Amino acid sequence: MEMNFAGRRLDLSRCHVMGIVNVTPDSFSDGGQYNAPAAALSRARQMVADGATFVDVGGESTRPGATPVSTQQELDRVCPVVEAVARELDVVISVDTSNPVVIRETAKLGAGLINDVRALQRPGAPEAAAEVGIPVCIMHIQGEPESMQDDPRYRNVRREVSSFLTERMRVAESAGIPADNIILDPGFGFGKSVAHNFQLLASLEQLHILGHPLLIGVSRKSMLGAVTGREVDERLPGSLAAATISAMKGASILRVHDVRETVDAVNVVQATREAL
Repeated sequence: MEMNFAGRRLDLSRCHVMGIVNVTPDSFSDGGQYNAPAAALSRARQMVADGATFVDVGGESTRPGATPVSTQQELDRVCPVVEAVARELDVVISVDTSNPVVIRETAKLGAGLINDVRALQRPGAPEAAAEVGIPVCIMHIQGEPESMQDDPRYRNVRREVSSFLTERMRVAESAGIPADNIILDPGFGFGKSVAHNFQLLASLEQLHILGHPLLIGVSRKSMLGAVTGREVDERLPGSLAAATISAMKGASILRVHDVRETVDAVNVVQATREAL
């Protein structure tokens, strides 16, 4: 299961770690810490040293209750960081965006993956992703970030997530995105209750029937706080447990804040698999 990320070919049958670099003032865990390009580059450099295969750069917070930013704001935040990381580091740059303008501009600067939490639902996004020709991650979301956690409801969360992702894959392919350039994300915390999140985690391997690599982002999320009683900066053990479960269930990419620790967990999972 190999995929080409702007010239870097990766085997996604193995689990890779994606480090999070939020260049935002209001992200739930690290908002405001890496707004300056130099600080963001330093963070990315450390993540690569710690074993990250991907660095995910985001200029718009998508935490519950977040409000959208303008196109120019997002460009001003993200583009200098993408350019600097592409120039200095040997890593796949993922851009966390739903904006077709940002998709096009960051691809020119060296981005290798578009990570769209809105599943290419913004006007022009499918066409922009097809035009730039790099892989895209399509994530499930119920509603919009500003209101998604108000009252999420499902009859069967796994089936409804699968159905949504299948429909968005069809849209992507109709726009000209090759099937082998699509990654899927069930969207933990995006329009889901604590129970919904754990139902998805428990049945994660069933999403492989969709036939695409899975990207999983559970790091430090409120679902972990709900069962541990821990604040955001105390959720490393819970995050590692969720990462290990995801890797054991076949996730290809884990999107995390704590790269070094997660890489260790993934290496243990990989060694266990190879011992069979």
